Amino acid sequence: MNKNGAIIIVEDDIDDQEMFTEVFKELDYKNKIIFFNDGQEALAYLTAKTSEPFIVFSDINMPKLSGVELRKQIHENEDIRLKTIPYLFFTTSAAQDAVIDAYSKSIQGFFIKPSSFQDLKSTMKTIVEYWQKCESPNYVQ
Repeated sequence: MNKNGAIIIVEDDIDDQEMFTEVFKELDYKNKIIFFNDGQEALAYLTAKTSEPFIVFSDINMPKLSGVELRKQIHENEDIRLKTIPYLFFTTSAAQDAVIDAYSKSIQGFFIKPSSFQDLKSTMKTIVEYWQKCESPNYVQ
């Protein structure tokens, strides 16, 4: 996991993208924030040999390639898997079968999008700081 890498947000809702943008602006992390509107765009970026992002936040319901299918393809790709990129779902609702299906594809977290700006900011701060402290095989100090 490249702690200095980009924070990837796979989200097709423009309003949610704007809220994420404001949250990360206030949190003032040095990581670049990169948005993708669908899973296919994100997959193309993640399969690039030069791509080494820090973390991926993904919606589940998206056009072209859903978040679950994106995660499945990432998990099946050894080159991406070896980069040890944390992959978390952020979605508007969580049916038990969706949560089970997500964890069966080795995600590292499943979150309901908070409705308030402050709750989203607090959640993102907790998640990012957790992963900043976590060690991974490729980047042990």
